[in-house]
Amino acid sequence: MAIHNRAGQPAQQSDLINVAQLTAQYYVLKPEAGNAEHAVKFGTSGHRGSAGRHSFNEPHILAIAQAIAEERAKNGITGPCYVGKDTHALSEPAFISVLEVLAANGVDVIVQENNGFTPTPAVSNAILVHNKKGGPLADGIVITPSHNPPEDGGIKYNPPNGGPADTNVTKVVEDRANALLAGGLQGVKRISLDAAMASGHVKAVDLVQPFVEGLADIVDMAAIQKAGLTLGVDPLGGSGIEYWKRIAEHYKLNLTLVNDQVDQTFRFMHLDKDGAIRMDCSSECAMAGLLALRDKFDLAFANDPDYDRHGIVTPAGLMNPNHYLAVAINYLFQHRPLWGKDVAVGKTLVSSAMIDRVVNDLGRKLVEVPVGFKWFVDGLFDGSFGFGGEESAGASFLRFDGTPWSTDKDGIIMCLLAAEITAVTGKNPQEHYNELAKRFGAPSYNRLQAAATSA
Repeated sequence: MAIHNRAGQPAQQSDLINVAQLTAQYYVLKPEAGNAEHAVKFGTSGHRGSAGRHSFNEPHILAIAQAIAEERAKNGITGPCYVGKDTHALSEPAFISVLEVLAANGVDVIVQENNGFTPTPAVSNAILVHNKKGGPLADGIVITPSHNPPEDGGIKYNPPNGGPADTNVTKVVEDRANALLAGGLQGVKRISLDAAMASGHVKAVDLVQPFVEGLADIVDMAAIQKAGLTLGVDPLGGSGIEYWKRIAEHYKLNLTLVNDQVDQTFRFMHLDKDGAIRMDCSSECAMAGLLALRDKFDLAFANDPDYDRHGIVTPAGLMNPNHYLAVAINYLFQHRPLWGKDVAVGKTLVSSAMIDRVVNDLGRKLVEVPVGFKWFVDGLFDGSFGFGGEESAGASFLRFDGTPWSTDKDGIIMCLLAAEITAVTGKNPQEHYNELAKRFGAPSYNRLQAAATSA
């Protein structure tokens, strides 16, 4: 892919979306019957599209929410549905649509208080914590297009195992949603937002503090605090800004948020390789702002808008995601003594061969899966995978005691793990990778990004 002549430069006014226009398109534009480009399509991370392209509009979300309500009822899921949203412009109207449909279907919903944002890993963690207590099972919905440009919207479903829904479930939801669209939304139950909020089915709670306090069960927060590391965080305007603030406060970390703005245009971003605004924390171009500050910190981090991805910046620069996965695996399996000897490592087929060499040296089993984090869910859920990671800078791992923390990707714990590694060993993750490369050789790796077709 050719590099745009403004890649890595700050966004200009002409690069920004018109939020009011985009929101109007969500409500006014409709998908055309028989147009495959306008249909509901669940990929590896749910359904994504844009209101201006007739692929993420009110009818889509009403149909998807109804399909999810029916699917959970069919499977006997009667506990609460945790509904989170990120900071994309289309996430707010989609959030409203979801609440209107779920409440009309009698589904109990839990959302962040004060109309706050909720990262993907916080929804996954909340589902697992709830279900561990016994009783009616909970599930969740996250409204996010991940790191996609500001004009995009997305929605995904996480069943009671906390992770991304498998292909069987997403196929059922997709087919039912498209059938509802084809039928003019006949069969969709819906009440107004005011009625939904007054129905008793929507409960607003603080999801932030339980997540923050629970981090001590999966990351050595005491070691990070004791080491006194200077940490920088660029939240990239995403859903975890409040989480990072409370992490710094609760654990008394020397942590600075270099930008705490929430702006649906994402005007503070630097342009990605193709000249688009894209909150990709694994891209040197998109991360140019934080990279310019790297000498001010021992380590710096960033996350995408729903916080399922991580970007690790050392004084040497932005780490290659595959390199960091190898370092994380090598460290974790030597510093988590309560993980059983049979606990394996999961990686996607396109991840670096360095991971293979590290896992072989550790004497652990390596399980390769197709692209998509959903293939790691069962292993993380039952504790047979200590770590699951994919080359697009998404991963999760088990708690100290070998039980699951998040069965979806968690960018927060991956950032904090980099700090733990540095605090405990005295070397940052890039220095650890350099040692691995000297020991095992340095595999050649490059990531290519291409647009998918409808075929």
